[in-house]
Formats: sequence, C-alpha cells, structure tokens
Amino acid sequence: MAQEEIIFPNNIRNIRLANGMKMTELARQANLSLSAVSKIEKGVRRLNQKQLLNICNILGCKLSDIFIKESDDVAGQWQSEIKRRLTDNENSGLKIFGSGLRKIRQQSGKTIAQAAADAGMTLSVYHKIEVGQREIYENEIEPLAQSFGYTTETLLDKVAELYKAGELNKQINKVKERVKSVLVPGNPLSGIDVHSSLYGAKLYDSARKKLVPVFGVPSGKSIAFKKSDKTMIVAPMPVEGHKGVYAVVPNSKRLGGFIPEKAYVFADSETPAEVGDLAVCIDTDFDTLDSADVANAQIAIVRTDARGKVYGQVATPDEKIVAPTMHKVVMIVME
Repeated sequence: MAQEEIIFPNNIRNIRLANGMKMTELARQANLSLSAVSKIEKGVRRLNQKQLLNICNILGCKLSDIFIKESDDVAGQWQSEIKRRLTDNENSGLKIFGSGLRKIRQQSGKTIAQAAADAGMTLSVYHKIEVGQREIYENEIEPLAQSFGYTTETLLDKVAELYKAGELNKQINKVKERVKSVLVPGNPLSGIDVHSSLYGAKLYDSARKKLVPVFGVPSGKSIAFKKSDKTMIVAPMPVEGHKGVYAVVPNSKRLGGFIPEKAYVFADSETPAEVGDLAVCIDTDFDTLDSADVANAQIAIVRTDARGKVYGQVATPDEKIVAPTMHKVVMIVME
C-alpha cells in the first residue's frame, strides 16, 4: 500500500514537546482535530497561512523556527524517509502510473478538478493517485481510463509508452525536488538556493509578509520595549514595503481606558509623530537599540508647550514625557 508523502517537514512536534504541551492541547487551541495536528506534525498535511501563524503564536515561537534546517536532526531523517518512500512507490509502479496519468491529463488540457469529476472521484483521491500516494482499485481504473477516451488496456499501454520514451522523468523528479524544501527559504542546500516556488518557501514568504514584531509589553508603570522578532503577530493592514511597522501591547490602566485592554497598538518607526498624533514614546534613540537592549516606552498624545517644545502627554495621570523617539501610531486593534 502506498504511504502518505511528506510534503511539509517541520519542527512543530519538537517545539510543542519542548513547551511541555500535549498534542490534544495544541489541537484544542488551534481549533483543529487531533488527527489534523498529528498529520501536520508528521508533515503529510499542508498548513495554510492562518494555521501556520496561529500555531506559531500558540507555541510562542518564530515563524522561521517551524521550518527545519539542514543542521537539524529531523532533516536527515526526513530526507532518508522521503527517498525510501519514493523508491517503494516507484518499485510498485504507483509513481510511474501517477506521473503518466498526470502527463495524459496535461496533454488533454483538463484541470485536475475536471479530471477528478470526469472519473467520478473526489479531488483528494485523484490527486493522491497522480502523485503516487494511493493505489488504484479495479472498479476505478475503467472509469478513469474512459474519462480520457481510453480503455483500461490502452491507458496502461499509453503510460508504459510515455515511461519508455523518458517522458515521465521530469514528473517523477519534481517530487524528488521537494527534498530541498527541508530548509528555511534562502538557506542553501548543496549549493542550491531554495528561495523558490517550493511549497515551504511560498508558505514562509507569504506568511512572513503579513507579520510584524511585538516590541513592547506592559511592565510596571511603563512598557518594556525591546527590538526583537521573537513574538510576531499578523498585521491588520498591508505592511509589505513598510518595514518599520511594529506593535506594542498598551498599558491600558495607565491610559485611563483610552485604549481598551486586549488591544495592540501598531506604530511605524519610519513615520515621526507630529503634534496631535498618538505616539509610542521611547526613552532611548530607537536606531541605537539592538536586540539585547530593553528601553522604557509610553503611549502618549504629542503636544507642545508654550515654548514650542514637543512632549508626550499620557491621558492619566496628567504627566509630560520628553522622549528622544516618538513614532506615530497608525492603528489600534482589539486582540
């Protein structure tokens, strides 16, 4: 019997175990079935962007931590396993038949959805046959062949003909190329840059473009501000091309309810605050901060005194803040 093909090797299980979290708890918080989480951890089920980002938040890890690297132990295990499964499928003829079926479908101009419907199969079943993950049963082969205008015998002959002519090598090798997606996109394997159209790279790039770092969280009477991407959240607005956007968790009690609890304040480090703006005021020059530094910050309204000096005014208590850095708040979003 064909085995499920690993399509998204990841570190989710290792990170979950390191956090002392049971799979049932991850499934509950992620609003997924236990079976779905099990398949995700094994790498045989794809994640969409929302699920990936949600799991990162639940596990408290970076997006890049999810993707395995060449140096990770699981990388070698995955490469060995995928090669073994490919060999098993090829030896049983499933990979050859599936690749031949895909070639025939492409030549016919049908989409995979059309081919599945014409053969009376679900899209999932048809796809697994094409990629060599599922055997085909006796009562399925005839309607499948007829959907392309073949008899069972002529369909098998056509696949054999394509294989002997070397027409299926490219199709089969496409699956082998997935070994490269073992890496965090951009990290080379054997001199090959995998920042490409591979599933892992696409998922990473697409998700990363929607994330912003959380630089500040309440600490006493102020906000502990640290330029670190350890905690990331989905931005409520497009941030591509705006690398300066970050988030802080407001100290709501200090603001007298001006900003509700369970909210995120988004500021843009590339946009200086002006009089009348709500701003994140930091007691240190933002540009001189590195990931190890912790500064103090407040959220305040930018004002000027009688002498024209700019300061930040916290709603409650009424106090003036003179800070070298004031970044304009561009959005406030409830958690």
